[in-house]
Amino acid sequence: MSSSSDSRVDHSGALGELVGRQSGPPSVGPDLVNEPMIRHWAEAMGDANPIYVDDDAAHAVGLAGIIAPPTMLQAWIMVGLSGTLAREAARLEAPKLEHETANDAMMRLLDEEGFTSVVATNCEQEYVRPLKPGERIAVSSVIESISDVKATGLGTGRFATTRTDFFAVADPFPSSPEERTAALGAGDPVGTMRFRILKFAPGKKAPAKPPRPRPAITEDNAYFFEGLQSGALLLQRCSECLTLRHPSLPACGQCGSLEWDTVESKGAGELYSFVVVHYPQVPSFDYPLPIGLIALDEGPRIVANLAMDPSDATIGMRLQASITAFDDELSLPVFGPAQA
Repeated sequence: MSSSSDSRVDHSGALGELVGRQSGPPSVGPDLVNEPMIRHWAEAMGDANPIYVDDDAAHAVGLAGIIAPPTMLQAWIMVGLSGTLAREAARLEAPKLEHETANDAMMRLLDEEGFTSVVATNCEQEYVRPLKPGERIAVSSVIESISDVKATGLGTGRFATTRTDFFAVADPFPSSPEERTAALGAGDPVGTMRFRILKFAPGKKAPAKPPRPRPAITEDNAYFFEGLQSGALLLQRCSECLTLRHPSLPACGQCGSLEWDTVESKGAGELYSFVVVHYPQVPSFDYPLPIGLIALDEGPRIVANLAMDPSDATIGMRLQASITAFDDELSLPVFGPAQA
């Protein structure tokens, strides 16, 4: 073990010794290749190829009977959530190094290097022949490569590739590792999968909050957002009957006039109603997010963010607006409790 100039633990040598080793003992799928699972898979994937569900269709293209979709290759050796949890519990209960597989050792060494986060980067499959109902599938995996330390958009880390070879084997599959290795050697290769992950140290800086969504600006409401940019909360006023209105409309709802101008609101009013948004969450906002319907003293009601703890919001409380610039292009009114 050594340290690099940036004080990061460097396990390059120990990791290099793992390349080419079996990542763990051979394993076998919990179930035979079977027609119900093939039918469910085809329906779930929307794959209407009849050779997966109809013997006559399979015979018509020269097959002995229905086959499994090639992309189901990995599905036949999956043990499900309960099986995965049982494996993890057994691994944690065992002495850390005494029964450590090569894959466990690789993950531990990468963790010790500070690469504690993981993301799958790609999966490649090669198919040798179709799988048929009644076959038992077993696998053997090898650590094929572990990269040097790389700088990526997610952070600094290493790429690790595992190659898994799939075989159709005699049923029942033996239980001892030695017998399983021999059974795989006598098995019929059916496919190969290469699975690559990136183990990395995430960047220390939190990602910048994205800008707020842009409002839809039209000829009818452009004055409102332009006024906010200059620090004024403007309300639309009918030029004929002097009725104030908000949101903006092309014509007066009282007299129908198309003529209008604007007046500046003092931004004072009462909380008429409010909601507190928890989900779904948009990265542009902080949560919980209180949003109020405020009855302005001038008459119209306006929807705006509330600058207060949601638990302090009460119907009828006095509020005062402040014009808040969220970026160079967007300013909006935000209401908080009015000073007594």
